Amino acid sequence: MENELIFGIRPVIEAIKAGKEIDKLFFQNSLNGELIQELKALIRKNNIHFQYVPIEKLNRMTSKNHQGVVCFISNITYYSIEDVLPTIFEAGKVPLLVILDRITDVRNLGAIARTVYVSGADALIIPTRGGAQINADAIKTSAGALHKVSVCRENNLKDTIDYLKASGVHVIACTEKTTNMYYDMDFTIPTAIIMGSEDDGISAEYIKRSDDSMAIPMVGDLGSLNVSVAAGIVLFEAVKQRIKSAVPIK
Repeated sequence: MENELIFGIRPVIEAIKAGKEIDKLFFQNSLNGELIQELKALIRKNNIHFQYVPIEKLNRMTSKNHQGVVCFISNITYYSIEDVLPTIFEAGKVPLLVILDRITDVRNLGAIARTVYVSGADALIIPTRGGAQINADAIKTSAGALHKVSVCRENNLKDTIDYLKASGVHVIACTEKTTNMYYDMDFTIPTAIIMGSEDDGISAEYIKRSDDSMAIPMVGDLGSLNVSVAAGIVLFEAVKQRIKSAVPIK
């Protein structure tokens, strides 16, 4: 099922009050009025990201009377890594996390989520802005894994990386801009793996913040692997190491 579209100021207010998970929220430029102020107050209270757009974009989303507000209700429940990580430690597990930086293709997102689930990784961390929408295509490609994996949607990945490092998680950027090989990394310790965008790789600021970096050796002149394939290679190296070291993977 596609993400549910809701339009109109009052219906969106009621959706937020009902605790619906808002995936995307769009406002017409220069919108004003008492109801809009009520909606904006709810958005601030619930820390919901929204975007101002021209009315033409809203009209393309729906031909009905949207009153300048359109939103999509998410198909999944999102979590915060600050809530998820302590429960992983409390369960006696060694965290294995995947962070996605600007992965915009929904099928890549779904394929990575599927690998995250079957490898026993604990959470998938995505940005609030600049990533693929978790829609029906993403869920289908994940074979339903997006309903089973803890997906943490974070407003600021820099802060997330800093939080993970302060919590004792070793953050590794998967990038071709290093001579370190992925099989030389120690995945038996608490680990978060950053995978970068299909076109630009990982943002330089995230690589700089990481504890380490790793590459996957390749031959030929294609330059890089599909990001979902790269994620599978790295995650199952972690699985192999953890099995050999008797680190629980489930």
